[in-house]
Amino acid sequence: MRILFVCTGNTCRSPMAEALLRKLAHERGVNVEVRSAGVAAVSGASISRHAEAVLRDHGIAEAFASTPLQAQLTEWADLILTLTQGHKRQVVQAFPGTAEKIYTLKEYAEDNAKVLADLEELRRLTAEWELARALGREWTEEQARQVRELQQRMPAYDISDPFGGSRQDYDRTAAEIRQALDKLIDKLERGESGL
Repeated sequence: MRILFVCTGNTCRSPMAEALLRKLAHERGVNVEVRSAGVAAVSGASISRHAEAVLRDHGIAEAFASTPLQAQLTEWADLILTLTQGHKRQVVQAFPGTAEKIYTLKEYAEDNAKVLADLEELRRLTAEWELARALGREWTEEQARQVRELQQRMPAYDISDPFGGSRQDYDRTAAEIRQALDKLIDKLERGESGL
């Protein structure tokens, strides 16, 4: 499986996710190719010094250079995992063909059965809404209420942004990423791609 992580500048969160997943997959014998990019990245920028220090503490000494998100990367990826809902919206807007293979990292790694059922229902209702809108039909108040209720029950799927913060901020973000990656690796080991 080929996984692409996407954040803003590709200097903090997505490179940490990329490197940590590569290491975890290797340790657990999961065959995966991993890359990362940023929706507002400039080509060739260095990873932030705190992100580099966090990775070093995890035994990772890879060299990174930022990569702007491009169509060829979205086509390469079997799965695109963003670090926030905002990144997910930006990627889908720029590359509509990615909609079926894009999730936030925490959303994709979700393993709570109740939350998964709510997510599936929200996807179903959203598809109905898109179809109704395309056919020029009105959305009923009941349907709108159902969507609002589901959205309010959803957990927060954004990974905190440590950019410009302290080393402790980067450690907290790395811990968030690592927790989601552990669930992701479990899912990949079980052969559940969700695609």
